[in-house]
Amino acid sequence: MEEKTEQETVQETTCSGHEHEHDKPRYGRQNKSKSIYITKIAIVVFTLILQILFWVFLYGIAKNYMFYWKTLAILISATVVLYIVNKPENPAYKLTWILLMMVTPILGGVLYIAIAGNRTRMKFIRDAQKNHLDTFQYMPSDKSRQREIRKLSQSASVQSTYISKTAGYPVYKNTVVRYFPLGEDNFAKLVEELNNANHFIFMEYFIIKQGEMWDTILEIMERKAKEGVDVRLIYDDFGCSMWIPSRFIKDMKEKGIKVAAFNPIGPVFNLRQNNRDHRKITVIDGYVGFTGGINLADEYINKKSRFGHWKDTGIMLKGEAVWNLTLMFLQTWLMLTGEKDDYSSYSPEKYQDMAFFSDGYIQPYGDTPVDNEIVGENIYLNMINKAKHYVYITTPYLIIDNEMVTALTLAAKSGIDVRIITPGIPDKKLVYLVTQSYYYQLIEAGVRIFQYTPGFIHAKTVVVDDKVATVGTINFDYRSLYLHFECGVWMFNCSSIYEIKEDYMDTLAKCDEVTKEKIRETSRLKLFGQSLLRLVAPLM
Repeated sequence: MEEKTEQETVQETTCSGHEHEHDKPRYGRQNKSKSIYITKIAIVVFTLILQILFWVFLYGIAKNYMFYWKTLAILISATVVLYIVNKPENPAYKLTWILLMMVTPILGGVLYIAIAGNRTRMKFIRDAQKNHLDTFQYMPSDKSRQREIRKLSQSASVQSTYISKTAGYPVYKNTVVRYFPLGEDNFAKLVEELNNANHFIFMEYFIIKQGEMWDTILEIMERKAKEGVDVRLIYDDFGCSMWIPSRFIKDMKEKGIKVAAFNPIGPVFNLRQNNRDHRKITVIDGYVGFTGGINLADEYINKKSRFGHWKDTGIMLKGEAVWNLTLMFLQTWLMLTGEKDDYSSYSPEKYQDMAFFSDGYIQPYGDTPVDNEIVGENIYLNMINKAKHYVYITTPYLIIDNEMVTALTLAAKSGIDVRIITPGIPDKKLVYLVTQSYYYQLIEAGVRIFQYTPGFIHAKTVVVDDKVATVGTINFDYRSLYLHFECGVWMFNCSSIYEIKEDYMDTLAKCDEVTKEKIRETSRLKLFGQSLLRLVAPLM
């Protein structure tokens, strides 16, 4: 689910000295941006209307043969239901599609074939699979480190082995981790490290918005590009569609910045548009890496208030483990541009002269919707199922499948201290209603739910037993777990794990606990609305 962009009013933000007279006008200027956004929306809406009119026209021609068309459509829907039932797919998705075909048997099957069987989507999946396999051969062996972890903890070994063998991302030592409890802290360090770049900067983000944060970063990127640094940017076209102009790519190239749009949106709908690049990655000179929940927009660093105080988290790696993030970026770059690099020229050792230090075991990992492996959810499930004392979770959205509900409730029933922090002020009211619909079942089983009263919590963290933790981009919802390109960092025996726990406890002090008594006070109308929304939760 994620920070789905709203058509909010774009407020003009000053740039703290980063704009010069000789610069071309920033693409983020308010009046120009508004006209560009309106034009883009108008074009898409106009083409969609044309498509609707086309189908209405066909219906008018074919209405004399409606009995035959209706019979054919019902047969198609029945066949599709049988196909879905036997397909190795999440049961919640199956139920949603089958429900749709029960409600609209004429359209249901045809719609499923048109969307799920879309050729563009199939090509997208094949290209992504090929490019990912192509880069995995550059991952180093981690057998010795896996043996070390096994001696220290069988539970951690099981989790790390899954990420390495199945997801394809090895575990490392010789890496230092720094945890940032707020977006402001992460941003300050990111600016510092970007200014230190000498060879290359890779950035991959879901959302970019004009403001102090982006203008500061853009100024550094442009300056570094002029100095000869290889500067590249991947942005998600849907996540940025309301905030950047149509000439964004041209503007970046004129500044010397290489740029690629992930999965550009178009007026013709297909399921491929559901697969978004939700990652937040920065790699600098191969041995410095950033990830977490923080996008490139002012609300993430509380320079702009949208939903009260914005609580987010980030993480910086320095050392060998950054290689996993580098290859993640290069995988996507190859998929979008077709440009294959000499990957060895971006290794962590290439430009780092000093010895790397170790801080436990670090394992950055990626998740994609194209490999039939739900890596993000399985890592979460592994951590929950192997917990002995506590599981502490923060997530902006809690829209989960039966497997996750079972894992959380079973852990709580087994005496594990399971706590989940969700926002006190929602960014999406319908999504918030669905999130709240899970509360009663979880609380009844012993899970403790807290709402962050100062505002919106966007962090995606899990910490377990003072031993393992993960920080990344993966929400506890269907979109992150099944549809998006995501990433995270799994840690074992790192000093930052204690910092994550300490931050969690500090955040709890600013939360109100949700109780069964409070839920019982909910109006029947609201409960009914939540029940209806749960039917389509997998599509939200």
